[in-house]
Amino acid sequence: MGLSLVVLEGDLTGQELLEQALRLLDPSVCGFPLQLVRFDLSLAHRRATGNRVVHEAAEALRRYRVGLKAATTTPEGPGDVGSPNALLRELIGAQVILRTGRRIPGVRPLAGVVAPIAVVRMAVEDAYGAREWREGEGLEEVAYRTTRVSRRICRVVAEFSFRHARRMGAKVFGGPKYTVSPTYEGLLKEELDAAARRHPDVPYEPQLIDAVYALLLQTTGEALVIPALNRDGDTLSDLVLQMFGSIAGAESVVLALDDDLQVRVALAEAPHGTAPRLYGKNLANPMAMILATAAALSYLGDPAASRASRAIYEATFEAVQDGVRTPDLGGAATTTEFTDEVIRRVQSKLEAWRTFGLLEPPS
Repeated sequence: MGLSLVVLEGDLTGQELLEQALRLLDPSVCGFPLQLVRFDLSLAHRRATGNRVVHEAAEALRRYRVGLKAATTTPEGPGDVGSPNALLRELIGAQVILRTGRRIPGVRPLAGVVAPIAVVRMAVEDAYGAREWREGEGLEEVAYRTTRVSRRICRVVAEFSFRHARRMGAKVFGGPKYTVSPTYEGLLKEELDAAARRHPDVPYEPQLIDAVYALLLQTTGEALVIPALNRDGDTLSDLVLQMFGSIAGAESVVLALDDDLQVRVALAEAPHGTAPRLYGKNLANPMAMILATAAALSYLGDPAASRASRAIYEATFEAVQDGVRTPDLGGAATTTEFTDEVIRRVQSKLEAWRTFGLLEPPS
């Protein structure tokens, strides 16, 4: 049976960027046939199906294991279909969202950022999916929220963080605000401390989340892995990616892991939203969606897909290095022009590797 990739369509600029990224999966570009199993997760279709399409997409992700998702619109107000992201993560049993800020060639980063910074965000629980309600009227009205975190999810986040830090040659840095919330947030701190004891070879510097924000602006440039609760990781990852020049400069990967921390499902996406102000203007930066496509290919477990993944990563950053940039990075390239350049470079790389008989890309 051939390789398959689940594609989750979205809204506005998110869908436009997805369509650009999918151009890289044409066999004439990536070098191998790939079946795309597509689902329409646009707001209109989610409303029309009462979110049934989200459940169908999650079932496909569990079956095919790897997916690529466009940015989608989350409607405001109660009683609507809500966020497909939170629902998908629950349905596929995700525990971790991995986002890595890295140097964008030729783009000046903030402060002393040099080495990669990975945010390991809790994918479920915490503030997302919490039960909320209000009581009282007027100025006496009070809002309440009930949140939860489990030791099981905290343990996965902690263990994954230390293993990922070892792969990166990085330090595990940061943690929750356990001094204010020793029972709730302290659960993650306990698991981080336990993981540190299991991995004495991995540097560990626990910090409160507020100190993390401050210290990131004074970073000396060492590689970091920052474990975080769901809400903390959501806001922190946006900051980290922007420190390297643009939130559109890196991919995001949602991971469902088994008991041995082997990947069961990987869903790659861009960390940014639907950017309605850029819709239809052909100016949005497609880097994040293109890199998400490369990430998705890397999880397929196939040599041809791995070669294409490597070629897409290299081609994307080389294009930026050579001055082909969208306006957010100080350039003048349109969305389509940037994608065209990445495609040209991917085709050239793969052809060169085939010419020299390389089964794997050169190290």
